Amino acid sequence: MDTFFLYSGIYLGILMLMPLYRAVAGPTILDRIIGANAIGSKTTVLLIMVGLIYQRVDMFVDIALAYAMLNFIAVLAVSSYFHKRKGLYDEAPRLKATERRG
Repeated sequence: MDTFFLYSGIYLGILMLMPLYRAVAGPTILDRIIGANAIGSKTTVLLIMVGLIYQRVDMFVDIALAYAMLNFIAVLAVSSYFHKRKGLYDEAPRLKATERRG
């Protein structure tokens, strides 16, 4: 059973490379936030699997829940910051009403 969790953990670690690429090379800040959130979610699952391997699920569930909560609060804070700053989407600048009229 330990080999199953070992291979599952390795597979999960490999799956973390895709959102890592999105978090590092994302074209917008929103892509980077989503990539970091996906890595945090997979890390939470990985912590639970480590708890299953060491047969201390009760301790690792607490750690995983704290990590998931910190991940969620961090994503909310960063999203709120960039939303207020109007830099969440790197779109083309919008034309003013006077520029549209010609």
